[in-house]
Amino acid sequence: MARIAGIELADNWKVDFALTRIYGIGWSLSKKIVSKLKIDSKKRISDLSAEEIAAISGELDKYSTEGELARSVKSNISRLQAIGSYRGLRHTKNLPARGQRTRTNARTKRGKRKTVGAFKKEILNKLTQTKEAETKK
Repeated sequence: MARIAGIELADNWKVDFALTRIYGIGWSLSKKIVSKLKIDSKKRISDLSAEEIAAISGELDKYSTEGELARSVKSNISRLQAIGSYRGLRHTKNLPARGQRTRTNARTKRGKRKTVGAFKKEILNKLTQTKEAETKK
């Protein structure tokens, strides 16, 4: 297991895939780093030498990743909330902030469906009977 940027990378992963496990590194940036360092992208993490791992770590230092990136994203969102912008309000209400529709979709943001205003007669009758019983007491 190689440790790059504070993340344990499994030995059987290919280098370009393994770099995408680091927060802030996607496929395109991973391929760019591998090609810049002239490392074979089909090479496994276990096949890397100590110099290659050090070179990858040095190259990753040029980009904001992991905790540093998460802190900057969080501070940007809190800034938007503090100034009261539309995007900040959407973040506060935990709704989509980039113009997506919310009437039918946005389940991941809005959560599980809640039925509103659709009572069956039996349930409604039970509720009214219990309220009448309470008022008589």
